[in-house]
Amino acid sequence: MKVIVDRASLLDAINLVSGAVAGRTPKVQLQCVKIIASKSQGAGELTLIATDAEVSLRLSVSKVDVQQPGEALIPCDKIRQIVSAEEGEATLTLESEGDAVHIRGNDAHFKVLGYPPADFPPVPEFGAVVSGSDGNTKAKAVLSHPAGSLAQLVTRTLFAAAREASRYAFNGVLLKRDGKRLEMVATDGRRLALARANLSGTEKDAKAVSCIVPSKALNMMLKLVQENDEPVQVAITDAQILFAFGTAASPGRAVLVSNLVEGVFPPYEDVIPKDQDKRVTFDRDVVSSAVKRAALLTNEESRGVRMHFRGKDRQLELASRAPEMGEANVKVDLAGYDGEDIEIGFNPLFIVDALKVLDEPQVMMELKATNKPGLIKSGTDFLYVVMPVNLQ
Repeated sequence: MKVIVDRASLLDAINLVSGAVAGRTPKVQLQCVKIIASKSQGAGELTLIATDAEVSLRLSVSKVDVQQPGEALIPCDKIRQIVSAEEGEATLTLESEGDAVHIRGNDAHFKVLGYPPADFPPVPEFGAVVSGSDGNTKAKAVLSHPAGSLAQLVTRTLFAAAREASRYAFNGVLLKRDGKRLEMVATDGRRLALARANLSGTEKDAKAVSCIVPSKALNMMLKLVQENDEPVQVAITDAQILFAFGTAASPGRAVLVSNLVEGVFPPYEDVIPKDQDKRVTFDRDVVSSAVKRAALLTNEESRGVRMHFRGKDRQLELASRAPEMGEANVKVDLAGYDGEDIEIGFNPLFIVDALKVLDEPQVMMELKATNKPGLIKSGTDFLYVVMPVNLQ
């Protein structure tokens, strides 16, 4: 293998693919990046692949002159350090010699010892999974959606997924396709976020399919988004999900593969309150700012902000108190209020988290009672259930 590659493009690709490299593992190949140089119709392409056995990422670098096709397998941290350190170079030359790779700039030469490329575990090809060829299990569902809209669905739900390993069944986001409807849901047991979108070019009566996608994979997917209009092909099997950035015939620059979270997602429809009798409309930024300010005088023991909604004055008063710290009181006007006055406590972080993922400036909140969950809505495609906290 011998290639001359644009250094900045190579560094961007290595930084992305390093997210799929295993940390501590007895399998040294999982701490490596596989590099494949190929030529097709005269055009050169460099492909980088990494996997930690749970998540795999395949990236293509197009700004490359492939003088000799081939492949190599070298430690990801070393090539990342070298390419990053050679910041004064416009291009770098990569040349394999046995299991080693020589990296050359104008005034530097690095020889990085690697491993046989054949020792790298196989990573599924998107096309092979869609067709069920090359020994791959055929995808039970394939859909396409613009990258920007898909990223919005992830952003509006991922923040509510559990982070504790003990709640592993929730440590991911439910992806559900039913006909032309795509839905994503996440919960950590104290809050639940749900976002929806309509799929284009999908059969109206397409068979329903759902899976739980790990949070790590979705965080990586967000980093791969470059153009909002770029199509993302999604293929789902019983055990894996694949995201291909590009067309179905040629997945293009990136393919992300992830194992699915095992288990059954809780019946989230039962958690969404249906009988709220108090409706508040407010400016997203105004209330977000007020909650942040009221939260300044809270601590781990008093992790709650008291929210007093007054219908007559169309006003929201926020208060917090922490022993040996002090008190905070903030008042803001509401755009609208329908129902009796209510005083209720919420974890301020849970409120701010939801408001910052919304694009619409006006938000609705529905309430029932002090000990009942609140419901935040934005348009018809986002809702967020948040449990109240007890305030002394």
